[in-house]
Amino acid sequence: MEKCKIETDRLIIRPLVTEDYETWYQGFDGRKVAQHAFDDGQLDMSVCDLKWFQQLVARHQELWEKDDTYIFAVFDKNGQHLGMLNIATLARTNMQWGELGYFIHNQYWRKGFAYEALSALVETCWKVLGFHHLETQISPRNRASQQLAEKLGFVYECRRSKFAFEDGEWGDKVIYSKTLHEQPLD
Repeated sequence: MEKCKIETDRLIIRPLVTEDYETWYQGFDGRKVAQHAFDDGQLDMSVCDLKWFQQLVARHQELWEKDDTYIFAVFDKNGQHLGMLNIATLARTNMQWGELGYFIHNQYWRKGFAYEALSALVETCWKVLGFHHLETQISPRNRASQQLAEKLGFVYECRRSKFAFEDGEWGDKVIYSKTLHEQPLD
């Protein structure tokens, strides 16, 4: 997992380790009240003690080792936890297909962190994780995430009706996708 430490001008992107507990906690605990329907806002952090966090880190490592989901924390160069990114494996074999997900804590919005972090992760998806094709599944009402996907070079592919069960009902998702590389893996 250490080989997947990514650095940009302002960010460090890597899997969580137990020593991240304090800064991880502060990132979540410092969230502002929800800004819109796609923002979880402030969360109840009372169950998130060190033991709980150690189990979270172990679960992330287990998912990584199974080639199920690759979960990355986003930190600024001062060590502040800004959010999380993930790539879920949808299919390997002849497809090398993954799903991209992300969130940035709302106190760090509008500073370009999501774009910077995701740009770096998309490059790593091909070179290190071996994904050929990525997609992102976005609520049709979440125009900001759709615009971010487009800025990252993802292309609108389709609308999947009643695709995801959220908030007690089946909802649609719009799918944006990106082919990462035309050449086969070495």
